[in-house]
Amino acid sequence: MTRRDKGFTLIELMIVVAIIAIIASIAIPNLLSARVNANEAAAIATLRSIASSQAQVQASGAIDCNNNGQGEYGLFIELAGQQPIRAGDPAGAAPGAGSTITPPVLSTSFGAVIGTGQVGRSGYVFQMMLPGVDGGFLAELLPGAVPAVSASDAEVMWCCYAWPNSFRNSGNRAFFVNQSAEVLATNNVVSAAAPGGYSGMGGSAAANMPAGNAAFRVGSTSMNHSLAANQLGVDGKRWTVVN
Repeated sequence: MTRRDKGFTLIELMIVVAIIAIIASIAIPNLLSARVNANEAAAIATLRSIASSQAQVQASGAIDCNNNGQGEYGLFIELAGQQPIRAGDPAGAAPGAGSTITPPVLSTSFGAVIGTGQVGRSGYVFQMMLPGVDGGFLAELLPGAVPAVSASDAEVMWCCYAWPNSFRNSGNRAFFVNQSAEVLATNNVVSAAAPGGYSGMGGSAAANMPAGNAAFRVGSTSMNHSLAANQLGVDGKRWTVVN
């Protein structure tokens, strides 16, 4: 055999390419699934950390807008120590009226509120909500905005949602936690309220975000209603407790 005759034949190369394609078809979905599972696990852990931080701030009385000696729950940007706490009565005084929580009880990265008041971490979008003076759900606003928070209700209630930044790519399930520290999850299947599944950061044309009462029982219009643990929520999705 001469030097020019050495090498792979076309058939051999095609066999190698076919083998690589088969391996890739098996490995890539597994890698994507592993990433989704990791992101969902991180989202659950983050919500539990948020619940712990809220409990710490409320117990310390660091935020007390109506000066009645009862601590109130905070917004991301307050918990992260990136903006002075709200202060004054009625609640909703301009940020800067109070002091800054030092040291912060939540990672300073949660001070990077963007979109329509969300924080993005590990493929998930997080949205903090406090009870508004109108009795409804008040989503966190961008830094410098005046939050119309009900001081008395914020002493006992808050909630936070987490949903994929890219549905079926960065995550599948959506999650919820409140003052009970019990995390709820939904498989985020298509419903009338969320035809494409909860996905995306606020401000994006493709964003589809949960309403404040999404995880609450049908008929709920404020935070003092019961949660939809293990049953359908207002959004038509089934929310169950994460073990």
